[in-house]
Amino acid sequence: MENLAPALDAPVDYGVTAEVRAPQNLYALKDKDTFIVADEFGDIAGQGDGLFHNDTRILSFYRMTLGGRPMSLLSAAVAHDNVFFTCNGTNQALPYPGERMGPPGVLHIERKRFLWGERLYERVRFVNYSRDTVLLPMAIEFDADFRDMFEVRGTHRAKRGLKGPPHVDGRRVAYSYIGLDGVERASFICFSDAPYRLSAHKAEFMFSLHAEGETELYIEIGIVDGHTPSRERFRDAAARARWDMRSRRRHGARLNSSGRLFNEWLGKSRSDLALLTTKMETGPYPYAGIPWFSTAFGRDAIITAWQILWFEPSLAKGVLRYLAAHQATERSAFRDSAPGKIMHETRKGEMPAMGEVPFGRYYGGVDTTPLFVALAGAYQQRTGDDKLIDELWPALIRAMHWIEHDGDSDGDGLIDYARGQDSGLQPGLEGQRGQRLPHRRPLPVRPDRPRGGARLRLRRLSRHGAPGRASRRRQPGSDLEAEGRHAAREGRAAFLDGGAWLLRHRRRRPGPAVPAAVVQSRPPAVLRPAHARASPQGHRPAAVSPVQLRLGPADPGHRRSPL
Repeated sequence: MENLAPALDAPVDYGVTAEVRAPQNLYALKDKDTFIVADEFGDIAGQGDGLFHNDTRILSFYRMTLGGRPMSLLSAAVAHDNVFFTCNGTNQALPYPGERMGPPGVLHIERKRFLWGERLYERVRFVNYSRDTVLLPMAIEFDADFRDMFEVRGTHRAKRGLKGPPHVDGRRVAYSYIGLDGVERASFICFSDAPYRLSAHKAEFMFSLHAEGETELYIEIGIVDGHTPSRERFRDAAARARWDMRSRRRHGARLNSSGRLFNEWLGKSRSDLALLTTKMETGPYPYAGIPWFSTAFGRDAIITAWQILWFEPSLAKGVLRYLAAHQATERSAFRDSAPGKIMHETRKGEMPAMGEVPFGRYYGGVDTTPLFVALAGAYQQRTGDDKLIDELWPALIRAMHWIEHDGDSDGDGLIDYARGQDSGLQPGLEGQRGQRLPHRRPLPVRPDRPRGGARLRLRRLSRHGAPGRASRRRQPGSDLEAEGRHAAREGRAAFLDGGAWLLRHRRRRPGPAVPAAVVQSRPPAVLRPAHARASPQGHRPAAVSPVQLRLGPADPGHRRSPL
């Protein structure tokens, strides 16, 4: 039996310790107009992932290897506040001088990164848990292709700009690119320790880790050349990033419940929204998503702001001011724009700047403009901020003009949409292109029934606020004034904004009009008691019975019977 034991100096076969790298989870971090998408190892494979700034990929390949092999993954996660990404791993068998192989699993490797000031900060820490000195050959491969977001998504370009030769200088590598739009874009990769071999696309290091020893490597990647990465710079930027996220999470009211898991879900949702919210000159604005929609979208921001309006109205204020500042002022079939229309999407990359795609500032949305007017009304009802409404009033009037003229081209009382050119969005539901919308019957126009939707919201706005505002805004003989004459018809009132008579209600006997603030959201159908409003003479309100809300004929999914 003793003959079966291997010799003490015989090479040890540790077997295959590599794991399959696909499929992988992707993890995202964001700061302003810069975001990164990488796999669970912290690497970038050069497919749909990368480090992006202003819709341009400034880091297209990024991979770390130990002795020519990837590390073995232990765990990977983004912090609860969405500031840090942390990956924990261990080494596979390491090549030693000669034919020997070092034991696997004796090193702990931690990769920790975050974004701050539109710059990537990363710390790679190695800890040796063995009793022997370990020689660790480590390499980082990288590249920058400066492709536009739409190129990464698959759009083919007939011609691109000029990419300059990489510049290698001791501890840093610089890439440059001059686009067809004449804008020079750059990417800098800097290391805290000088590699023993540095080329245009690879940095090689050799670390010697004593028993129970550790070492750290700091890396910074950004669009400008900065100072040499260090522990102090990493800690300072990390503290600033965390404090900034904490201040964004604390905007508005704080929600709490008796359920621990529910509270954790609320906290994570708050962190996700804070991650997507970007500070603009006009105020906070929620981006639509990462990676493809990390930019300002009109409809997505309006709906998000409306959903949290009851506890964080400052987001709605920022959204309204930004969209009003970017309202269309000219007609363009390429951008689907018309005076008064509210923006659907905006991009900052090279292809939109060159007009290769219409999304530099695109207005091809059918519902964004009415939602803009409706959100302004909901914001005024929630906050009573008449100063902002006065500021937005010209934009609201222009939006209503588009709704009544360009938006309703066939005069059936419903807003219609057709893209100006094939390069725009197809009519229909976004994400369901090619599918037909449900049939919608024309709405009969009757002078004894007030029209709902954005016009009703605008009329209510004109009635709120200081005395004299209504007379200053509503000109005699205008359509707005004419609509107002029928708004308080006895025994009937519009209950909800959003479409022409989408929801209606009837009382069993005539009484005062139901205030618009009774219903703050739009359920498909509800059964809710109506609240009478006291008359100006101070009389007691008349008793009313519960009312039935029915979906009107303008809604594609209406039912004829009450629910």
